[in-house]
Amino acid sequence: QVQLVESGGGSVQAGGSLRLSCVVSGNRYSNYLVGWFRQASGKEREGLGSIHIGNGRTYYGDSVKGRFTISADSAKNTVYLQMNSLKSEETATYYCAATGHYSPYADVTGAHLSPNIYLHWGLGTQVTVSS
Repeated sequence: QVQLVESGGGSVQAGGSLRLSCVVSGNRYSNYLVGWFRQASGKEREGLGSIHIGNGRTYYGDSVKGRFTISADSAKNTVYLQMNSLKSEETATYYCAATGHYSPYADVTGAHLSPNIYLHWGLGTQVTVSS
């Protein structure tokens, strides 16, 4: 059974940085996507970016492009979300999620920011950005 566990959330001032971690266990595939999402109170879940674990390709949503970076350490089965220049409106619960098997040659596109394609989800970690 695939499990994802996020960590690294906390409180930070606007303009600051945080790095979130997502440990993926139980996945028998070596080619799949891990996406990062956030959901603020009363709002819909927003896709931030995604990484193909096999080929390392990434895609970012417009709201975070240039400020957030997704990376993966296969040896540790961990995916990271480095968040810089955080804004107060980015206070939310942050989630990581994994798909099933993907072709090792697949590109990562805006379509992969939809939560509907992800099968496995973590419980989330809270990020609070104070102004």
